[in-house]
Amino acid sequence: MKKQGVKERIIETASDLFYNQGFNQTGINQIIAEAGVAKASMYQHFRSKEDIAVAYLIARHSMWMGKLNDSVSVQNTPKGKVIGCFDYLLEWLNEVNFRGCGWQNIITDLPIDHDKIRDQAIHHKNDLRLWIQKQLKDEGKYESSEELGDEILILIEGAIILSQIQKEKWPITAAKKACIKLLN
Repeated sequence: MKKQGVKERIIETASDLFYNQGFNQTGINQIIAEAGVAKASMYQHFRSKEDIAVAYLIARHSMWMGKLNDSVSVQNTPKGKVIGCFDYLLEWLNEVNFRGCGWQNIITDLPIDHDKIRDQAIHHKNDLRLWIQKQLKDEGKYESSEELGDEILILIEGAIILSQIQKEKWPITAAKKACIKLLN
């Protein structure tokens, strides 16, 4: 097995810390110490904690969308894939003990001037939005796949945050039922 490089160790360590502790509660010195890298090495790869957070969110986006696509690949129809999103959410949120969405978490903990991080959160949410809309368009039976997709995205996002607050799966289950009603 290939040994992780400095950059990868920093991203992996920061990813865990940002997700579990929060952006503001995680310091550069903690990232450096837990990644086992020298401060100079860290600054060779990243100019700031914000740049580390951007790398974390880019990697998280790729991982999250990949797992979503893998999870719904068992579905035979685009409509099935959209409904299958909620099964993925249940699996994922259960796996992380209902810690919630990395993008929702970081954006609520974000200093006002960190636009690069905000841009990554917007990118992820817009990409998920377009993914849903594409599935609905591919289904070919919905007059306004954009509007319907937005309604489903709101169900997803609301269910994620409510399940995090409640530490329960019922918000995801309820949102799935609402989604099925919208799609029928």
